[in-house]
Amino acid sequence: MKKQYSFLGYLLVGFGLYFLLRELKIPILTDFYSWTTLLIILGVVLLVHGYKSSDFNNLFAGTFLLGLGIHFHGLRHYSFWIEHWAVYLLLIGIAFIVRSLKSKKGLLLGISLSSLAILMIFSTKLPDTFPWVYDIIHIIDRFWPIALIIIGIYFIKSKK
Repeated sequence: MKKQYSFLGYLLVGFGLYFLLRELKIPILTDFYSWTTLLIILGVVLLVHGYKSSDFNNLFAGTFLLGLGIHFHGLRHYSFWIEHWAVYLLLIGIAFIVRSLKSKKGLLLGISLSSLAILMIFSTKLPDTFPWVYDIIHIIDRFWPIALIIIGIYFIKSKK
């Protein structure tokens, strides 16, 4: 029963701190008074709860939500932030890696997704000696939603 309420406790503390800091109107924190901070708080709460309660599935969701919150915050406030669809793939890969550190499942998938995402993000800066890479990247860039559909169907059909 304690583990059940600990998630709610962490969530209430996180949101309470958020709204308290909003009321205090600390000038250095004004950039964090947005919905992206709520995503970051929810991600951190899921990570803390996942580690404390040994519910390692929360590690995936927590890492992903924390990454999304940081990414959306970066897009909104920093001109140098990368806006590319592969960032979401990178977040999924990192989430698989974080979860695999405790559950020992999904490490290879996480490394593969992260590597593909990094390749896609930095594909515009490849030297001219690799013209064939641009053809492959163009195909992946155009048809990546099909891969998402196939992976989704696999997860739906897999029996666990």
